[in-house]
Amino acid sequence: MATLGIVKQRHPDLCALRLKAVGGDLTTDQWRTIIRVADRFGQGKVHLSTRQGVEIHGVAKADAETAIAELAAGGVAMGAGGDRVRVVCACPGNAWCRYGAIETKGLAAALDREHFAREMPYKVKMNVTGCPNNCGKARENDIGLMGVTVPTWIADRCNDCGKCVALCPGNAIRMEGDGYVYDAASCLHCSVCTTLCPTGAWEAAARGIRVLAGGTMGKKPRLGTVLADRIEDPALVLELVRRVLAVYRAEGRSRERLGHTMDRIGIEAFRQRLGLPDPIQGGMP
Repeated sequence: MATLGIVKQRHPDLCALRLKAVGGDLTTDQWRTIIRVADRFGQGKVHLSTRQGVEIHGVAKADAETAIAELAAGGVAMGAGGDRVRVVCACPGNAWCRYGAIETKGLAAALDREHFAREMPYKVKMNVTGCPNNCGKARENDIGLMGVTVPTWIADRCNDCGKCVALCPGNAIRMEGDGYVYDAASCLHCSVCTTLCPTGAWEAAARGIRVLAGGTMGKKPRLGTVLADRIEDPALVLELVRRVLAVYRAEGRSRERLGHTMDRIGIEAFRQRLGLPDPIQGGMP
């Protein structure tokens, strides 16, 4: 019996089918297939996981292959379990969300095409989130890509309403004399000012991608370490992810999450293995 996407359950004769929804997206035709299979082989319902996943519980192991074949015929692929790269999650990004600094779904699809279900020392979870609101929890994934915005103030557009000062979550904007001062060190790069300024006086000077690695929840939680910031070229981001996973495959111990491997060998040593200096901005060596 195929094992990809088949999850053990408490009852020895039953299993759950974990389905693949890259970036949390499924078409209505795929949902019709899922409903049909859940009615025929499951319990007439589906479970939505915390990582945008869809699972059909209560499937008899003897029926699993038939159910998987019916799902595949309807364009529904299986997810991954075990010590592999899992399905890549993504928030809606700038295609739909006004705060989104980057396009997320294309990045998620690119990561999926290259890395999905590859064997690793332990499970690897990835997330692409459009901004530091972090709706997708990029900081809590083994690999997290986060859109960031660098704002700039255009004085002749400003009507001096003070909304930017009141709304900035990092207290990075203050009024000084006849103008507004931006404190780059305090900025969260969240796009609140550039999105909510009523006159467009705050606009994006630059947008890019923050790359985090080593995040995890579970029994030993850890937030991701920033490896690079404000990278504008997605190709460079994908290359950095390749380097991270290559080092993890070489250095990681069985059932040791990426972040714990990073801590064991040391963050600076890990950066050196990647060929990186301190957190890089804008490009990669």
